[in-house]
Amino acid sequence: MTTGPGAALGLGARAYTIPADFPEADGTLAWTSTTIVVVHAEAGGVRGLGWTYGPAATASVVTDTLAPAVADLDPDDVPAAWTAMARAIRNAGRPGIAGLALSAADNALWDLKARRHGLPLARLLGGARAAVPVYGSGGFTTYDAERQHRQLAHWAHELGIPRVKIKIGESWGRCAGRDLERMAAARRTIGDDAELFVDANGAYTRKQAVRLLDRAADLGVRWFEEPVSSDDLPGLGLVRDLVRADVAAGEYGYDLVYFARMAPYVDCLQIDVTRCGGISEFLRAAAVAAAHGLEVSGHCAPHQHLAVAAAVPNLRHLEWFHDHVRIESMLFDGAVSPMGGEAPVGRAAPGNGLTFEEEAAAPWRVT
Repeated sequence: MTTGPGAALGLGARAYTIPADFPEADGTLAWTSTTIVVVHAEAGGVRGLGWTYGPAATASVVTDTLAPAVADLDPDDVPAAWTAMARAIRNAGRPGIAGLALSAADNALWDLKARRHGLPLARLLGGARAAVPVYGSGGFTTYDAERQHRQLAHWAHELGIPRVKIKIGESWGRCAGRDLERMAAARRTIGDDAELFVDANGAYTRKQAVRLLDRAADLGVRWFEEPVSSDDLPGLGLVRDLVRADVAAGEYGYDLVYFARMAPYVDCLQIDVTRCGGISEFLRAAAVAAAHGLEVSGHCAPHQHLAVAAAVPNLRHLEWFHDHVRIESMLFDGAVSPMGGEAPVGRAAPGNGLTFEEEAAAPWRVT
């Protein structure tokens, strides 16, 4: 379906807070619920869908600041809309809530354009692959041995995902012994053929991170995410040079300068399409990584990433994050399963192929 360029462009947003299925924590944060902010972009009777994860206040940035900035623009001119929105949040500050709003709105605008022209979003963006490699992600520090085993066994043995990640760095790195025990248990669960990833969420000091992986040398850890704070770029570089695992960071990037600064210090740049500035900026951030000879990895929000992840030649994989997979499967009709370790990218239905189930989401709407 194609509509004329003169169609009025509108943005709306609502927030929904979903309780976790079990209390969760990583090395530096604990939580019992997750808030998703869903944005709709509408023009000529066609609706596009985008979302982010963050405070409910993100929704008001969309409706109060971003919507007026794009109201008079051609719905097909996504770069013009992105520029107008980025300028509108100048005084609010790009990192944080304003950046989340910009990201979700940009995602919705790309989806709107695809639907207006009757195209799958993956076809509009172009494809480098038909399916996206994923890794199972969860293994929270609050899990006991049995819960961790069940989750990892589901990914590795039931779904056939050949790479899984657990959280370590418990209590800001003060429980290194338990971290090692849980890493060893994870290896026993997934076997020798699957790749073991760990994520400290910035909990360790530099040499503590190095010592930990030295002690875990026999576990074959392949991916060490945020071993130290992502703000400590020299520290990331130090750890990267002293451990065998690939060191990764970047999930808190809200602009291109962030990724350009970080690239010399990591083995793989993480990009979050719901934070970095949406699909528009994800593509540019991936190009920044490519200019440094790096691959990129999509952070969380798996169904929001699928089309753009499929479009990026230097993509390594996408995080199949427990919380967000659960929420997206609950609230969006059309969610997929990554059997064999790859998530299929839809090329049949227009847009991202998802429908937001407003009635299903209604009990969790934030008022």
